[in-house]
Amino acid sequence: MAGRTITGQVRLLRRRKRVRSKVSGTAQRPRLAVFRSSQHIYAQLIDDANGLTLAATSDLGLKKTSGGRCKTAEAVGRLIAQAAKAKQITAVVFDRAGRRYHGRVKALAEAARIAGLKF
Repeated sequence: MAGRTITGQVRLLRRRKRVRSKVSGTAQRPRLAVFRSSQHIYAQLIDDANGLTLAATSDLGLKKTSGGRCKTAEAVGRLIAQAAKAKQITAVVFDRAGRRYHGRVKALAEAARIAGLKF
């Protein structure tokens, strides 16, 4: 009998579900959720206790730069940190949605840290 092959997408969905069961945000320390597609990156500050999105940003409205997608992710990280500061949020819980802490996810996180968010 041949074993069933589990695709990478199914594994990602399983990791994402497992992480979401453990990571949760509050009004004082919201969840910084990062969604990465093949071309774009999105970040949201979510209060899971009340079911509210406190702030959201993405690279859709940003002007294209010559630095590539990692530079764009850094810009999104700076924007989400500015939005958090405007709402007096200094600490967040980082939710990378089952992705590795590498590449664009890492660039966004590092830029948000440099801009003043603590996680």
